[in-house]
Amino acid sequence: MNILEKIIANKRIEIAAHKEVQSPAELAKLCETARTCYSFKQALTSSEVSIIAEFKRKSPSKGFIKEGAKIEDIVPGYAQNGAATISVLTDMNFFGGELKDLQEARRLVDLLGLKTPLLRKDFIVDEYQIMQAKVMGADVILLIAAALSVFETKTLAKAAHALGLEVLLEIHNDAELGHINEFVDVVGVNNRNLSTFVTDIQTSFDLSEKIPHGIVRISESGISEPATVRELRNAGFEGFLMGENFMKQADPAQALADFIAQVKVKR
Repeated sequence: MNILEKIIANKRIEIAAHKEVQSPAELAKLCETARTCYSFKQALTSSEVSIIAEFKRKSPSKGFIKEGAKIEDIVPGYAQNGAATISVLTDMNFFGGELKDLQEARRLVDLLGLKTPLLRKDFIVDEYQIMQAKVMGADVILLIAAALSVFETKTLAKAAHALGLEVLLEIHNDAELGHINEFVDVVGVNNRNLSTFVTDIQTSFDLSEKIPHGIVRISESGISEPATVRELRNAGFEGFLMGENFMKQADPAQALADFIAQVKVKR
């Protein structure tokens, strides 16, 4: 069993436990009065640099990046320092996140009066998780092609749209291009292989031209240099998800501001 398979197996156990505490029917009722979502896609296409800044305490391959990191110390700074959107990890066992991180991020960003879209970054395999995302303040969910069948991807993406959420579909190779459907708003190329967790930025360049024309595309993982952002933008990418590069710094929000400034200067 590879890392992704272990994560998904654990996720199904986690979801079952959540359903014991709060039934799908109860969660669906809360969705009826949840806030109206902001557009992830529009935030990316209207931003000058289009950085998706990620709050991430640890990863399965590297362990803790910033142990004990708090949402209140980082996410408001991300929003104020130019993040087009913000990604919040909500997986506990492998990434050190939880749903209340997403809820707190939404509360704090709203207090700033900013309409920054939030991505629930998790391994979504059940419509229940989509309802959780809606209730906790997400604007967009992540669907990972490597973890889902083509049918599951479309079913979950359609369910997200029904709740007013947008969908980021993550792919890693040619075979996963078939997961793209009419309910997908943005396609992300993950430069990290989720089976081995090996990262190669060339993956984005290889897949760029194979993604259907007109679809907003982003590059995820392994981005650390302004020059790479420039090259990826020239290859057709309109957003860049970065987590570890900022989170490993003493002040992630300032690291984001510095990075954006460098990208602007070198454009």
